[in-house]
Amino acid sequence: MAEEEMVAGDVTAPPPKVLIISAGASHSVALLSGDIVCSWGRGEDGQLGHGDAEDRPSPTQLSALDDHQIVSVTCGADHTVAYSESRKEVYSWGWGDFGRLGHGNSSDLFTPLPIKALHGIRIQQIACGDSHCLAVTMDGEVQSWGRNQNGQLGLGDTEDSLVPKKIQAFEGIRIKMVAAGAEHTAAVTEDGDLYGWGWGRYGNLGLGDRNDRLVPERVTSASGEKMSMVACGWRHTIAVSYSGALYTYGWSKYGQLGHGDLEDHLVPHKLEALSNSVISQISGGWRHTMALTSDGKLYGWGWNKFGQVGVGDNLDQCSPLQVWFPDDQACFLSYNDPLQDFSQMSLVQVSCGWRHTLAVTEGNNVFAWGRGTNGQLGIGECLDRNYPQIIEALSVDGESGQHIESSNFDPSAGKSWVSPAERYAVVPDEKTVSFYFSSFFLRSSNTIKFVLANGTIIVFFWHVLTSVNDRSPMLIDDGEYKC
Repeated sequence: MAEEEMVAGDVTAPPPKVLIISAGASHSVALLSGDIVCSWGRGEDGQLGHGDAEDRPSPTQLSALDDHQIVSVTCGADHTVAYSESRKEVYSWGWGDFGRLGHGNSSDLFTPLPIKALHGIRIQQIACGDSHCLAVTMDGEVQSWGRNQNGQLGLGDTEDSLVPKKIQAFEGIRIKMVAAGAEHTAAVTEDGDLYGWGWGRYGNLGLGDRNDRLVPERVTSASGEKMSMVACGWRHTIAVSYSGALYTYGWSKYGQLGHGDLEDHLVPHKLEALSNSVISQISGGWRHTMALTSDGKLYGWGWNKFGQVGVGDNLDQCSPLQVWFPDDQACFLSYNDPLQDFSQMSLVQVSCGWRHTLAVTEGNNVFAWGRGTNGQLGIGECLDRNYPQIIEALSVDGESGQHIESSNFDPSAGKSWVSPAERYAVVPDEKTVSFYFSSFFLRSSNTIKFVLANGTIIVFFWHVLTSVNDRSPMLIDDGEYKC
């Protein structure tokens, strides 16, 4: 018995596995088994939720959500939303302009806070765009909030909403899922009907014209096919039919529609290049697109300036190209030749940010590629990658969970809120910082105050000189620092 107990005591818990990944404009979030939420990348607007405005180049556990039983995480451009089924709470944090956090104001929030208007409502899916959000309830209703200058909230007007409001146009229609772009929105009903509304200048609503819509309108031109899922890029839309066929429409300046050209499409257009594949998941970035097939292959196309398509170069791609991954045995070999030792790996999840992409393999390894200047790739350094790079801290074949730091945020240590008035306040009577601008012909002065998340006040004063040859030293407070 003693020997059996000793053996049992030697059994270690399995490493945490990534369940959900989501990429924002310049930050990333992951939900891991064991009730762990991690975030990394740009943190200037509080979108990481760690109580400060610091960037983080590696996944960091969001301690404010420990023990919250989070079941979903979703990134907007510079804000983040999470949902706890057990608590029936939707949490949001990050940049708050236009009310995109849903808390009744436009303040930034540096730690997660439950949205009061959604308390007690069971949620099946959440979508975040650039400046607006939507939530689909278990009853198939849709709540929307945030920016609405083009009608992307679907409420019949162009007024921003600081709190979630029900889309009345869907009364009697059960919605399965929604997707949010920069200024437009799409939805699929439980019956497979496709809808679009909001900004439509590039045909991204799929309605055959370039007009905006203030309320959801049914898309009727997809060859009569019923749709199972939809995703939005910045100004383009991707949909998948019941049969697994992929359709794209909207803006195509960078080839993000995948049809081999740069032509916009005002109605859903079937992507013939993948007609022999059954599509299982789709994701739209700022100007690029990714599609995952039922047999685990990943394809990418569109804007590729930072390598976000993941095919080993920085050339835009007008047609789908397969993304190749290092196999499980080659994950930690030298990457001097990024195409060496790459082989097909079965993928189960993909998420596009504005300029970067995340993916999860069937073997529970997590990869990132594209823009990395804010640490959004999670690889510990702020460099771009044009091929998949493993995130060791989140990967089973790496060091999953072993070296994930925690934010350990103490609410008493600093401010959680930063209001627009504080963020953009112009104040004339504070200590000043003056510095030289190489401009002339105008003479003016001003002072701007910035309030950081921890309450620190930084005040900048500038004076535009009349001559580019008249250089003045930089003075900070008492003049100790000079340029």
